Amino acid sequence: MKAEERWQARFRAPRMTLPVWARQNPSRAVYRGNASGSWEVYAWDRSTGVSRQVTDRPYGTAHAAIDPGGHWIWWFADDGDERGQWMRQPFQGGPDEPIDLDPGHPAGIALSALGAAAVGVSGVGAGFQIHLVRPGEPTKMIYEHTETASVAAMSLDGSLIAISHSESGDFRHPGLRVLRPDGSTVGELCDGPGKGLVALRFAPVAGDRRLLILHERRGRREPALWDPATGDQREVWLREQGDVTADWYGDGRSILIVRNDRGRSRLHRYDLGGGGMASIETPHGVIESAAPRPGDTVEYIWSSAAHPPVIRSSNGQVVLHAAGPSAPPSVPVEDLDIEGPGGRVHAFVSRPEQGTGSYPTVFLLHGGPTSHDDDSFTPEVAAWVDYGFAVVRVNYRGSTGYGAAWRNALRGEVGHIELADVAAVRDHMVARGVADPERLVLAGTAWGGYLTLLGLGTQPKTWAAGIAAVPIADHAAAYEDETDSLRAHHRSLIGGSPQEMPELYAASSPITYVDDVQAPVLILAGKNDPRCPSRQIESYISRLGERGHDHEVYRFDAGPGSLVVAERIGQMAAQLEFARKRLGLFPPG
Repeated sequence: MKAEERWQARFRAPRMTLPVWARQNPSRAVYRGNASGSWEVYAWDRSTGVSRQVTDRPYGTAHAAIDPGGHWIWWFADDGDERGQWMRQPFQGGPDEPIDLDPGHPAGIALSALGAAAVGVSGVGAGFQIHLVRPGEPTKMIYEHTETASVAAMSLDGSLIAISHSESGDFRHPGLRVLRPDGSTVGELCDGPGKGLVALRFAPVAGDRRLLILHERRGRREPALWDPATGDQREVWLREQGDVTADWYGDGRSILIVRNDRGRSRLHRYDLGGGGMASIETPHGVIESAAPRPGDTVEYIWSSAAHPPVIRSSNGQVVLHAAGPSAPPSVPVEDLDIEGPGGRVHAFVSRPEQGTGSYPTVFLLHGGPTSHDDDSFTPEVAAWVDYGFAVVRVNYRGSTGYGAAWRNALRGEVGHIELADVAAVRDHMVARGVADPERLVLAGTAWGGYLTLLGLGTQPKTWAAGIAAVPIADHAAAYEDETDSLRAHHRSLIGGSPQEMPELYAASSPITYVDDVQAPVLILAGKNDPRCPSRQIESYISRLGERGHDHEVYRFDAGPGSLVVAERIGQMAAQLEFARKRLGLFPPG
């Protein structure tokens, strides 16, 4: 198979999310898959094995849920710009029913066994709202605030609603509140400055008020149980390193712990009665998501850089097969640890199967910045490798998975801090003879696209080409046009609004350094992108044009991440062609 056929086959190979089943009717499940050519919602009757496509929309569907009784499938309808409204459809099929709320941006949803729903929305009125939706009753707003808030969980009987909020003004370290259906407060939990909380799920047992949460009181995310009515808490102490997430087993007596450390995952079962921790055997790689099933098995999505994803069970079986050919495999990754200016930096290196270096090398920067690269299967990385590039992915300061201190290190010189870590890894790769210093490409999407433009302007002699997808080019201009939640993120990250911190906003903005850019640039811009608004990108492009700088622009209709397979292939093809031409390379046969 030729390189072009191979990398496109990875994008076209059907993929699915982990099926989410109704807690009181576990034979009914919902998942999202891209077998139709875009990511859509599917209903799966596990008792018959029959799947039914629920949605079919031009830009795909990003959000879906099923109520605990398995009666309704909920999904969010937008036009690729993340602004729209929730709909619902009977599990067995039927007409879609719109929820009686004004269109806005989704801010969480939680469903009860009695038909009630708590729905979060932003961009309607003043900031963030949470509404209670009950069958046959008018929709009722139970919470509103100008700072970021979202629905996190709802008890089975609908009597308790957990919300995450940033009323303190610190978007990155939210507190928790549990409300009654009338909007009154049951309990409040806040760990103070620099220590955030995450609400996961109420106990899956009727009348059990315990809420499973994550805290970071010891410098990393760990689980705890909280009764919002009494205030009682029980922390689950972990010996192993890494950040975690968790979920309940069906009897409420154990929790599943998913531990992420250095870009790989492990599963454990924790017995709440005896306090014992038991490992669950899984292959070496990354677990994208996992959940306990009735009968004490665990289902999870697993992949590695070399092997495409599969939905497995802890009993050794494959849970659900995708309809169509599987993706061609790729190469395994190598771990790299070097001393950076702010501590030890971990990176992943993917090398072509042929040759020994010095390779043309893409430094592919992840988004977020509160995210991280890992050892999972990534068609984009595999495509670069197919064309003879080495790919380096750096988990720079600000990345998740390495503890709270590393994640919270972005203060003051935002953007420059991350690029200092990238530069340390780059110098090491060049010194080892793996990366060709004359053929270095800086690339990324969203926050990674922002870092790309900033790196091209502040390190102009280093990079041979840059590829920035849906980037932030001007923080102050982006602030004017972006959603309320992203404004809160900006204030939390930089220390205030552009009016309060104009120098910091300018110092961290790529447009400040646009006249210093020397490398050719490809910019991919979404016309309806609420996260990285197009106006500030167009201003940056105009500045390049005024200089007569070598640049190309790829525009598309959707928002920051396309859910349409053909669009993703088109964007990847444009990036490969741009880099190949600018570096004087030719595709392999």
